Amino acid sequence: MTELINLLPKISDHFTTTSTSPSFSSHSHFPFSVRMNDQSRPQNLKDKIVVILGATGAGKSRLSVDIATRLPSEIINSDKIQLYKGLEITTNQITIPDRRGVPHHLLGYLRSEDGELTAGGFRIAASNAVSDITSRKKLPIIAGGSNTFVHALLAERFDPKIDSFGSGSICRELRYNCCFVWVDVSETVLFEYLLKRVDEMMGSGMFEELSGFYDPVKASMTRFGIRKAIGVPEFDGYFKMYPPEKEKKWDSGRRAAYDKAVEEIKENTLRLAKRQIVKIEKLRDAGWDIKRVDATASFSAVMMGRRREWREIWEEQVLKPSVKIVNRLLVED
Repeated sequence: MTELINLLPKISDHFTTTSTSPSFSSHSHFPFSVRMNDQSRPQNLKDKIVVILGATGAGKSRLSVDIATRLPSEIINSDKIQLYKGLEITTNQITIPDRRGVPHHLLGYLRSEDGELTAGGFRIAASNAVSDITSRKKLPIIAGGSNTFVHALLAERFDPKIDSFGSGSICRELRYNCCFVWVDVSETVLFEYLLKRVDEMMGSGMFEELSGFYDPVKASMTRFGIRKAIGVPEFDGYFKMYPPEKEKKWDSGRRAAYDKAVEEIKENTLRLAKRQIVKIEKLRDAGWDIKRVDATASFSAVMMGRRREWREIWEEQVLKPSVKIVNRLLVED
């Protein structure tokens, strides 16, 4: 943990951008206030930030980038597994092309050997990133599925020793002027999509990525950091029986072990989605003003192979209402 805290003051050095970063020169004088000059800023005026919530696979990363390409914004990752370098396929980390030039903070910057970043550590790191972004008159967008981290960052009162979700002590008062967008998908459609996504990830190199990551010594140790990623523990058992360095034929035993690991990944992914939704509902019940947008129709179009339609549906039913929600925040005094 000491190593991690030493990294925190330099958080802004770790965001990723590309040479195709969009120019916001036309927004040099914004028609809204993200942050006032410190000299004229009332003490009770809080920085404005956007928070994108949702279950795994619901499109949080896509929506955050879509919004960021329309407003001068930068994205702060709040997925506790995607904080770490490596296993980009396994953790479903947004690719460089899909970031579309939008700077991302706290994404793939920690080494697995650095230890585990706690909720309290994330509060410090993400707060630094928010301050950095707003100081440059950009809008911070928080996106990621770790709602415990989101609460740790945003709650006015935070006690790292208390499980706020388990104890029912979620703090209603927020440190920032937030607008929340919950990108939601009906459970039936989302679960069908997640099962399909696991198969696609396996076909896109996830198995090979996990094979190269496997360490027989670390596999038997207490899991922390990136080793908690869904896919790692499920395949550690497989690789223990079929070590990656040994060439073996795909006999019935090996195929059965592989299929079992994949099935466990699917089951654990669905469990994760359910837990995330429950926590979002707890935040809303605690008084957080969370606005829900329904992405079900867009995902249904994807599942039905209507690739030409899904984007139009997404823009009309998800992006358009989300931008309206964000604009209401930005025009506030």
